[in-house]
Amino acid sequence: MSDHLPTAAAVDLTPLARRVAGLLDGVAEECFAAPTPCARYRVADLLRHLLGLTVAFRDAARKAFGPTTQAGPADPDAPFPAVTGDWRGRLRYQLDELAAAWREPGAWQGETQAGGVTLPAGLAGRFALNELLLHGWDLARATGQPFECDEESAGVALALLSGLDEAARARAGFGPALGIPAGATPLDRVVALGGRRPGWTP
Repeated sequence: MSDHLPTAAAVDLTPLARRVAGLLDGVAEECFAAPTPCARYRVADLLRHLLGLTVAFRDAARKAFGPTTQAGPADPDAPFPAVTGDWRGRLRYQLDELAAAWREPGAWQGETQAGGVTLPAGLAGRFALNELLLHGWDLARATGQPFECDEESAGVALALLSGLDEAARARAGFGPALGIPAGATPLDRVVALGGRRPGWTP
């Protein structure tokens, strides 16, 4: 992992959490088997991942260590809940909890645990933001919905992804970074560095 990753200042996850929550009514259960820009996930897998990561990064903010913070991205025992019952309401609630947990000043101080790795809390918060951005974009593209990202969030994710070396990218579960097209928007730059094609369609 690069020594130049920004980790100090707190950032607000609320805009992206609300953006992802706003997509959920547009996700029909008939499209659960549809592909997403993240090659290893179908839509249902992506929703399960979001249900799991919102709890994991909430607990990382609270320093509430346990199974949710110990499972890595490739761990077969990772706590990915089933997409059943009122999964939309559950995920909206967890998105709210996630954003609220990272609004607490203490969340950004010291060290925490996420994905089975101990790391600076400020870096974990940035990984949480990046997960919301990339997987929110994945979900929007897979279900034919628009996705907008505020400039500050895109800048935070861009700084994070630009600072990761290949070993850190692999540990975090990212695919190889793709070339950034000329004239790309900040969001397209984040998407490409996250291993997705900005022009991806189902």
